[in-house]
Amino acid sequence: MARIWAGTDIGKTHHHAVVLDADGNRLLSRRVLNDEPELLALLVDVLAIDEEVVWAVDVADGMATLLVNVLLNHGQQLVYIPGLAVNRASAGYRGMGKTDAKDATVIADQARMRRDLTILQPDDEQVIELRILTDRRADLNADRTRRINRLRGQFTSIFPALERVLDLGNAGPLVLLAGYQTPAALRRTGRNRLETWLRNRKVRGAKALAEAALEAAGRQHTALPGEKITAQVIRALAKEVMSLNEQIAEIDKLIAAQFREHKLSAVISSMPGIGPLLGAEFLAVTAGDMSRFGSSDRLASFGGVAPVPRDSGNVSGNLHRPRRYHRGLQRVFYTSALISIRSCDASRRFYERKRAEGKRHAQAVLALARRRVNVLWALIRDGWCFQHELPVTVAA
Repeated sequence: MARIWAGTDIGKTHHHAVVLDADGNRLLSRRVLNDEPELLALLVDVLAIDEEVVWAVDVADGMATLLVNVLLNHGQQLVYIPGLAVNRASAGYRGMGKTDAKDATVIADQARMRRDLTILQPDDEQVIELRILTDRRADLNADRTRRINRLRGQFTSIFPALERVLDLGNAGPLVLLAGYQTPAALRRTGRNRLETWLRNRKVRGAKALAEAALEAAGRQHTALPGEKITAQVIRALAKEVMSLNEQIAEIDKLIAAQFREHKLSAVISSMPGIGPLLGAEFLAVTAGDMSRFGSSDRLASFGGVAPVPRDSGNVSGNLHRPRRYHRGLQRVFYTSALISIRSCDASRRFYERKRAEGKRHAQAVLALARRRVNVLWALIRDGWCFQHELPVTVAA
């Protein structure tokens, strides 16, 4: 049983630690450099007060990684309280100002009073690598989305007819824009030469793409202001998107290989709709350790697929998405449920039943995702792979 609580407000270069006793009295308050010798000195000083201590932090990764691992490597009990919860709780404490010392005091005091905080545990090397790779992929995908949106904006300003018919999420239109950006350039090239040019660059559907481009070019003969320099920007953006596509494809291979080496990969990927990428994202968030959540209900709530009531006055049954949840995990649950509707008969029947009950598409998918959390929880707990329904054989 803990007798003191050490709350740490995490910062980039410095942290602030406050230690409270069982009565909420402050025993220590110190600003600490985010450096191993300083953190070890803090650990020694806190343990000198009392060895029965619970540490609490408001950030669990990034700039808190060194502190978290120093504490875990020395066998310390460590809990995590989200920064949003700290900010809301601060309003109930004395003083209107916001300081690192006050935040650290709130963190320590909340850890002293609450018993529902997440306990941080060391992750194995495979999970850490998956987390790094999936985070990197998310960054690359966000960069690609920004560039595609910028590319669409520039392209619409000089050639709206062709922008409407091109899907810039595919490789072929990007190859086309890397070579041709204006109606006049397409008309000068002609359909046959454009089709040959596309085929030489291994573009699928080169004939249909060439026809669509020439048809759009035939509907616009006006050269717009700034067309020349805009065409150069479009060419550069198209090449950047193509480069990002290549980087994402390479990191997808690394993620798939790393995921298959994990001991739970066969169990997780046996669930309909979950492939190597979604499975890796699930492991990166949960580490595959269901004991961290206590129950499938808490996992579903953490993943944002368990609605919570927001009743008030005479209003009851008012269910909404929880305000605090992990958006990456929700994406895993929702996307895999959406895919399973096409690949799993049981999922499709459940979805259709919810739709028949009057639920909208998104509501039905979320209901399916919530049901699938229970199944995935049980599979990981028992170490079993998902078994598809077997056909019933009727005796003659």
